[in-house]
Amino acid sequence: MARGRDATRLGYSSRNMSSFNRPLSGKALLIDLAHEIEAAQAARSAQPSGRTARTLVKDGPLRVTLILLDAGGEIAEHHAEGPISVHVISGTLRMRIDEEEHQIEEGQMLTVSAGVRHDVAADTDAVFLLTVAFPGHGA
Repeated sequence: MARGRDATRLGYSSRNMSSFNRPLSGKALLIDLAHEIEAAQAARSAQPSGRTARTLVKDGPLRVTLILLDAGGEIAEHHAEGPISVHVISGTLRMRIDEEEHQIEEGQMLTVSAGVRHDVAADTDAVFLLTVAFPGHGA
C-alpha cells in the first residue's frame, strides 16, 4: 500500500499546482484538502455570490467537488443523475429531501439516491465535499 510520499508521486501535490493546471483524474491522486480549502477561501473573497466550488476529481463517472457556502447561503432545489454524498468538513448544513429536513454537521455525511430532488442551506459558514457518481459516464 502506498504511503503519503509514494502516493504523491503517483498523483500530484496540490501545493505545486494551481486548480487550473492540476490533473483531475489519474491512477492515484493525493489531494491536500487543507490547501484546497485555503485556495477556495482565497477565491471566495473575489466572488460575492456566497458560494465557491472547486472540482477536485473528474474521472469517468466520479466527480468530487469542494464547496464553500456562506452562512445563510442556499442551493436551490435540484437533483443529480447519479447518487451523491455530502460530507461536511466544517460548519452545518440543512438538506431538504422529499419534505424531510436533515441537519448535517461537521464530520457527518449524508447520501442521496439518484434522481431525488433536494435543496441545501448553510446555517453557518460551511465547507463540504460533494461526491457524485454519474451513470453511463464510463468506468
